[in-house]
Amino acid sequence: MKTRRDIFQAIADPTRRAILTLVALQAMTPGAITESFDSARQTISKHIQILTECELLTQQQNGREIYYHLNLNKMKELAEWLAPFAKMWNDRFNRLEDILNN
Repeated sequence: MKTRRDIFQAIADPTRRAILTLVALQAMTPGAITESFDSARQTISKHIQILTECELLTQQQNGREIYYHLNLNKMKELAEWLAPFAKMWNDRFNRLEDILNN
């Protein structure tokens, strides 16, 4: 049975955010991802599993290897949800800048 996890809990962890950053640059195998961390392979595997369950990562079988890719559609959904908050903060900083410049 596939467990659905909360995307925000998934990205709250710094290791998982680092994995997303790595995979954003290129598709990677679990072994290649693990080499970038000082954690046990089992620990990184669990992080990858959580990111996959949240659909932030997708996997593709290529021969014997599994490659993980960043799911750009899911990242876009996340960015769209965050956009109003970013706009709110940008507006506040712009108003503050106006006050400081006057």
